[in-house]
Amino acid sequence: MNTPPKPNPTRVLFLCTKNSARSQMAEALLAELGGARFDVASAGASPAMEMDPMTFEVLDDLGIDWRSHRPKGYDTILGTTWDVVITVCDRARESCPVLPGHPVYAHWSIEDPVESYGTTWARRAVFRATAARLRESIGQLVQLLPTDLRAERLNACYDEGK
Repeated sequence: MNTPPKPNPTRVLFLCTKNSARSQMAEALLAELGGARFDVASAGASPAMEMDPMTFEVLDDLGIDWRSHRPKGYDTILGTTWDVVITVCDRARESCPVLPGHPVYAHWSIEDPVESYGTTWARRAVFRATAARLRESIGQLVQLLPTDLRAERLNACYDEGK
């Protein structure tokens, strides 16, 4: 019996400024929730030297071991063809590189949890809220059919959960 060929995974790139929290969480969550349907990566315009430790803690709480990952710059993704590019901060949207092919661009304006202050408990709450918001949006993204991967539908994944 002939089985139809498996479609290529949808290549999704998440961009932010430092690539130490939001875009890394988004990458981890889509890798977890989207499985083999997606080939996912993230990068930052001005990558941090290290991941924010709270990013690892929050992903650990979600059962995702992400501790081997490090912040990456745009130089690591230039020249690669992407189907979807999602900026998760306003600064990244302004500095988004021109990428080959014709990717669909979307924007999810998410506050940087790294910039939160206060007690460890208060910071953890901000990181958890960020991860929950991303998980909700990515949960909607993975429900879309490949033909629905248009900017307005991708933006709606974020907007509908506000």
